[in-house]
Amino acid sequence: MEVLLIIPAYNERENILNVCNSIKKYNEENEQKLDYIVINDGSKDDTLKILQENKLNHINLVNNLGIGGAVQTGYKYAYENNYDIAIQFDGDGQHDVNYVKNICDPIVNGQADMCIGTRYLDKSSSEFQSTFMRRLGSNIISYFIKLTCKNKITDPTSGFRAANKKVIEEFAIEYPTEYPEPESTVCILKKGYSVLEVPVSMNERIGGKSSIRLWKSADYMIKVSFAIVIDSMNTRKKVN
Repeated sequence: MEVLLIIPAYNERENILNVCNSIKKYNEENEQKLDYIVINDGSKDDTLKILQENKLNHINLVNNLGIGGAVQTGYKYAYENNYDIAIQFDGDGQHDVNYVKNICDPIVNGQADMCIGTRYLDKSSSEFQSTFMRRLGSNIISYFIKLTCKNKITDPTSGFRAANKKVIEEFAIEYPTEYPEPESTVCILKKGYSVLEVPVSMNERIGGKSSIRLWKSADYMIKVSFAIVIDSMNTRKKVN
């Protein structure tokens, strides 16, 4: 199967080269070869320069579209190039490429259309568990997903996720921009696609700043929960 890693990057000069080198090392040590595409989301630092100087595969967005727009650009690329599986893979070094097989296996085996890597299904699998407030937020968002979709998702904001061809097409056509991870999960579940989670290990960001800053505010959780309810009512049927 042809597998693509979609790597959104905004001001990731401290991390992006190491992330791409980890993929290169993985390909050298394993039979399964992974392609990748870095989506430079209008970075204001030296991210683009690093990508160009090291001849790293990338798409350069002149304007900052946000994480949702950057990721959808990657899904459009995956769809246009007929990839079997597309994987969202953070450009900040938090995701471990050695767990790619784990999140691909349920798709390869026909058990799921989308598979999410989670820190919380088996807490022993990842030393990095995030802050208390983020875990609290995840629990609240998880509750609303269970309420609206009847599915338990333990790590609804995880950006480490794999999608099959059908989901790639869905996301290439439409992908949420406000709260992309939880909203996209709700949309896929409501359209009747199957979603599974598998335990993965995640790392703490080494350098740079996280794009998720609204976690400091309680209204973020309220807004995400409200968006989930609205999405669950407005979701259209799956692509035929």
